[in-house]
Amino acid sequence: MQAATLVREESNTTTYIHHDHLFKELIHTFFEEFLRAFFPEVHEHIDFQHIKPLSEEVFSDMHEGEAKRLDIVMETKGKDEDAVLIIHVEPQSSSQPHFHERMYHYFSMLYNKYRKPIIPIAVFSYDEKRHEQHTFEMSFPFFHVLTFNFLMLELRKKHWRDYIRSDNPAAAALLSKMGYTEKEKVQVKLEFLRMMARMELDPARTRLIYGFFERYLTLNEEEEATLMKEVKKSPDAEKIMELPISYEEKGKEKGKEIGKEIGKEIGKEKGKEIGKEKAIKEMALAMISEGASTAFIAKVTQLSEEEIERLRQKN
Repeated sequence: MQAATLVREESNTTTYIHHDHLFKELIHTFFEEFLRAFFPEVHEHIDFQHIKPLSEEVFSDMHEGEAKRLDIVMETKGKDEDAVLIIHVEPQSSSQPHFHERMYHYFSMLYNKYRKPIIPIAVFSYDEKRHEQHTFEMSFPFFHVLTFNFLMLELRKKHWRDYIRSDNPAAAALLSKMGYTEKEKVQVKLEFLRMMARMELDPARTRLIYGFFERYLTLNEEEEATLMKEVKKSPDAEKIMELPISYEEKGKEKGKEIGKEIGKEIGKEKGKEIGKEKAIKEMALAMISEGASTAFIAKVTQLSEEEIERLRQKN
């Protein structure tokens, strides 16, 4: 047996939780594609025909007095030998002290649980390039105890142009966290849209990738206007225009449309308010129909979980 695990550190901040959830959903949904794009040497040795999710694991940390939760645990087989994969997504925007030591700690807990070979991977999503240590060593002047190594993906050090022809859904979403300049933002989104048009994914997966991408790469009105001009000139223009838009964009446009109609009768401002509320509920219903979890819908729409459950029952 093997397990592939996404390890998440607990946080009390809403931003962290939302960020963490997006990474978790993306890697869980496109696990094979993620490895193919960024760790081909690992992908080559994994038998994805036997992969299946297991229940999430919680390990107590006796030293720090808290629990470490492993959000995604996959059971799979290697082509050559059994292995346990640890995928640790580091969603913080600031460097973590002694991170390499904590990776060894996570490794040790999983090895104690499964007693299988482990391939540990850390994913860093910092907004700037940094140098992270990928080894943990323990030694004395008279004796070297161990050297622990783990694989790393430092997204900001990846150049987005290297992935635009991959037509890989995980890479498409993560273009938004790679190394691009402010002047390249419009071009990055254009190439992202071209990738989405070529891949022709189902609506649910398309919306997941859109939601992730737009969480980290946003354009102002001027940039959006420039983007639309570029889209119209693109040979993929027709396919791009047929793509399902993101929940955020859908909500904005639907809100404007409904608000405009209601505003004719009860006032422009009131119409906008009611239109926005109705659009959010329609957005929630669309996400319910796609099978999204209540917690995820609440994070995206800002509706209470009780309200979402009422909508779910009506639906």
